[in-house]
Amino acid sequence: MDVSIIIVNWNSAAFVRKCVSSVGEHTRGLSVEIVVLDSGSFDGCGEMLAREFPHVRFIQSDKNLGFARGNNVAARQATGRFLIFLNPDTELRGPAVSKLFEAAASLPKAGVLGARLLNSDGTLQTSCLQNFPTIANQILDADLLRKWFPRSRLWGTAPLYAEVSAPVEVEGISGACLMTPRTLFEQVGGFNEEYFMYYEDMDYCLKVHKAGWKSYYAPAAVVVHHGGQSSGGEHSKFSSVMMAESGWRFFRTQRSPVQAAMFRACLAAKAASRTCALALFCLFAPSESRRKRARSALGKWTSVLRWAFGGEKETADLR
Repeated sequence: MDVSIIIVNWNSAAFVRKCVSSVGEHTRGLSVEIVVLDSGSFDGCGEMLAREFPHVRFIQSDKNLGFARGNNVAARQATGRFLIFLNPDTELRGPAVSKLFEAAASLPKAGVLGARLLNSDGTLQTSCLQNFPTIANQILDADLLRKWFPRSRLWGTAPLYAEVSAPVEVEGISGACLMTPRTLFEQVGGFNEEYFMYYEDMDYCLKVHKAGWKSYYAPAAVVVHHGGQSSGGEHSKFSSVMMAESGWRFFRTQRSPVQAAMFRACLAAKAASRTCALALFCLFAPSESRRKRARSALGKWTSVLRWAFGGEKETADLR
């Protein structure tokens, strides 16, 4: 078996149907198996797959395992030389799997490979590449700064704007589409299950890097990532707090307790400033639609601020 494609579903059966269909359409010539795990959502995904894609191996979990643990459970059922972890809300465009497979076979010490991710409207999704998290690039991360300085070393996204078709060595690959040798995945212990969602991909890439392997961006492999659908669409309070907590876990696990404390303190300051600014904007916004968006963002940053002072209790309350 050349490739095992692993998909963890949570309330995304309609997206899984499109994802699996695209895999069947664009992987001719390779021996490919698909393993789908439903992480306790019981949304009819298993029944749909049995009816429309009976060749897919389906695993039903009785509870929400989170991204890292869910993928680890599914990976233990895989037999392919390479594993490709796909978000359920992704669709292959052309021979993406073949391009990743060819790159993996030809590149030295290729431990992780990632595709060029596109948004639903065809625009570039810059989150497909990331540098390893630092206090600076996490606290300064903002859409406006990324727009002004897209090639900054802070983000690690410069290869996205280079006119190249050959694979490029990078630091971090998004877990929305991540390929890795199965033996290496097992060697480094898979995804760290301390992460419920977010940062487990950066943690894995860093573990692979420390083990002497490399990560590559393969621009010839193209995947559409509809983005955010599995976690409830536009930033929810839960996803915002999980992002904060997982960032703290990354610094605690891969850096030091001191850097983890610094991250929490800096994020608290960032959340406090955003909360104050948004509260003022809600009072003086020129239209109801803009006030509504501001209130939504205010709820997000207020939750992050509470997490910075309340830690895991805030996450438990939101769950």
